[in-house]
Amino acid sequence: MASDGGLVALERQQEILRRAFVEKVVRIKDLAPEYGVHEMTIRRDLDQLADQGQLERIHGGARIADKMSEELSHHLRATHNPEGKERIARAALSLITDGDAVALDASTTSLALAHLLRARNVQAFVTGLDAAEVLANSGVPFILIGGLFHPPARSFVGSFFHETIARLHPDKVFLSAKGYTPETGFTDPHLPEVEAKMRLDRSGGTTIMLLDHTKFGRRAFATICTTNEVDIVVTDEEPSAIHRQAFEDADVRLIVADSAGHPREQFT
Repeated sequence: MASDGGLVALERQQEILRRAFVEKVVRIKDLAPEYGVHEMTIRRDLDQLADQGQLERIHGGARIADKMSEELSHHLRATHNPEGKERIARAALSLITDGDAVALDASTTSLALAHLLRARNVQAFVTGLDAAEVLANSGVPFILIGGLFHPPARSFVGSFFHETIARLHPDKVFLSAKGYTPETGFTDPHLPEVEAKMRLDRSGGTTIMLLDHTKFGRRAFATICTTNEVDIVVTDEEPSAIHRQAFEDADVRLIVADSAGHPREQFT
């Protein structure tokens, strides 16, 4: 398949879908320069995605089709940068010691960490169905924090969740986000998830943000926490100087996972 602006059409369309899911609406005039292609190329991409029932065309752009939103949410998160998430998870595992009580949010990066927890003697608290299934199959003792089911993240949220997490105090909390900028902090587009992640952040002793490199410089609808409310950031590629400086100024420990998932400290 021919390449346009560094991405083949299928890869570009998957990126457009991910962006449409986060931003709700995507515009041709914004996408064309970002991907380095003509506006006509983006129109064809949007038309093909609309023909597949994944987008709905609107004037000048497109939006996620309502019937596809929940299915796409889970699929796109699960298939986005799996190699990077695996590396981040391996580096994050090095921060866990036997005897720890650890909490995992419902992100797919935390799910990658859940797959590795059998290597440690820990008590886990999880907020998502997928992590619960992984831990049940691997024999890791865990508590599933219930509440109102939130299909896009396959997680639990709401008042019952809030009341439960208020009584739990894990040693380490592992979170992820849809975006990070120094100005907005760590952000997510789903308000129920934002509230659940905020409660998790406040419940634990050490907050560790698992953030793949594609999330830097992006922002979503609502802030989960600010830079200085996080203790450690684990990522798969070294972030820009602006982001590194923001972490250093906030005394946040930055860890970059190498190609084998070994942690490489930037500063402490």
